[in-house]
Amino acid sequence: MAALISSSLLRCCARTLRSADGLKSCRATLLEGARSLHVDSRPQNPSLTSSYVHGTSTISLLPLTVGQSLDSAAERWPDREAVVFLQDGIRKTFAQFQQDVDKAAAGLLALGLKRGDRLGVWGPNTYEWVLFQFASAKAGIILVSLNPAYQVKEVEFTLKKVQCKAVVCPAQFKTQEFCEMLREICPEIDDSSPAAKISSSRLPDLRMVIVTDSRRPGMLHVEDVMQAGESRHRRELVDLQSKLSFDDPINIQFTSGTTGSPKGAVLSHHNIVNNAYFLGLRMGYPSRPQVRVCLPVPLYHCFGSVLGGMTMAVHGVTLVFPCSGYSIQANLEAIEREKCNLVYGTPTMFIDMLSQDLHKYDLSSVEAGIMAGSSCPPEIVRKLKTDMNMREITVSYGTTENSPVTFLGFPEDDDELKMNTTGCIMNHTEAKVVDPATGQIVPLGASGELMIRGGCVMHGYWDEPEKTSEVISQDRWYRTGDTASLNSLGYCQIEGRMKDLIIRGGENIYPAEIEQFLYKHPKVNEVTFHGDVASVGWGVDFSFQNPALCGLCGELPPDGFWKGNF
Repeated sequence: MAALISSSLLRCCARTLRSADGLKSCRATLLEGARSLHVDSRPQNPSLTSSYVHGTSTISLLPLTVGQSLDSAAERWPDREAVVFLQDGIRKTFAQFQQDVDKAAAGLLALGLKRGDRLGVWGPNTYEWVLFQFASAKAGIILVSLNPAYQVKEVEFTLKKVQCKAVVCPAQFKTQEFCEMLREICPEIDDSSPAAKISSSRLPDLRMVIVTDSRRPGMLHVEDVMQAGESRHRRELVDLQSKLSFDDPINIQFTSGTTGSPKGAVLSHHNIVNNAYFLGLRMGYPSRPQVRVCLPVPLYHCFGSVLGGMTMAVHGVTLVFPCSGYSIQANLEAIEREKCNLVYGTPTMFIDMLSQDLHKYDLSSVEAGIMAGSSCPPEIVRKLKTDMNMREITVSYGTTENSPVTFLGFPEDDDELKMNTTGCIMNHTEAKVVDPATGQIVPLGASGELMIRGGCVMHGYWDEPEKTSEVISQDRWYRTGDTASLNSLGYCQIEGRMKDLIIRGGENIYPAEIEQFLYKHPKVNEVTFHGDVASVGWGVDFSFQNPALCGLCGELPPDGFWKGNF
């Protein structure tokens, strides 16, 4: 049992053994620890007996803010490249990046923003996105991650919801006219000078727009921010670092969550610093000679800003951004040119890369990768290992509300675990699978709703106490809304969303089960299975007349209940 109990549990018990009540409490704590799973290294033997797992660890959580993490990285690896933006020709070492971040943070303070204010970043993957991610954190300003695909209605809603005082964006990107959309919402911008604060009737809290790629009337340019800070603002910034708490909110990520309407998930320094820290440890970043990550995923999402940006600051990895938008060819060229040994992506991104003529690219540097964002077809994992040299591919599961990663595989996992699970429970994280009708933990291996508890769980939804209470219980369990099961090693298998479960003739049909079966056909690249109440109660999102595929579907259990319904 001792091997399963963390040193923190033992210290906790030592403090409570002085009384009978303390002894009782200690016994309960030890019993919980004995049922837990130690995840400092890959589990070798089954240890769970029910659908509850606690990722105990001998490694402590980091008591750092985002800014302190970056400062530490710059001190340890000043000359190592922090970020590379190939399309824009930008390369910054950690020392250079830290200097830019401090200038931008001091500039934000000089322009009147203060600790706790909200600053939205709206646009594609650019250097300025990462710059203001860290500059806002050092200034104690809460970053609001805005989807670059937002149109007028969505961006007005989000900015008003969280009372944003500033927005950072390019003038335009492809068909997105960011500045023009802001002008449509706030025509008062045209009557403002860059030095004056905006006064808008529709967005009464908005005071400034900072444009990254050109100068526009009534708006600041990013260089104005970089030059605004004076010595007194730089001193203020230095003093502020000791006053910020790692429990302060530092990021708002808008998500539909589990209840439908857009909500702002509030994450703290502690949430995202430690999520990045333990992810990097799980991936073995400290022991690798170098880590150069090809990062095509969007920064406005936790996948990009936490697994990418924060991992860079915590573990000193180099982030390589192929281009501002998304390009399959740019991804592969970036891997070859920059000798990336890790690649992050969603299943769709990896499917896109696998569809290319990979012999045209030198991918010999690739060692590992992280796949997340949706369920992963086993066939794709197999092809990544054989076709892209990604021997240490890992699959991850998480939600924005959990900072985001709660399950992640180990690079050395066998094929069975890589292809059929979404990874092992993360350190300092609890998970349980419950019967949604009763709330009781289901037997090991049975399906139910996945719930998460730990330091990864968000503070709540911004200004939405009722919606927060719908997903976070009084004892801090977060309801994911996902159907899942656990195995005895603490690995999770996601079977779909609770709301997507199809019940036909009293039988539960999980879309993921059907999708993974269809992926076995060599000509199936992508598949989505969903209910179709307008016809026979279920269906797929495409039609086909391929006899071979129809024949394959005829093999599906149980009892051919869905034969012929295409």
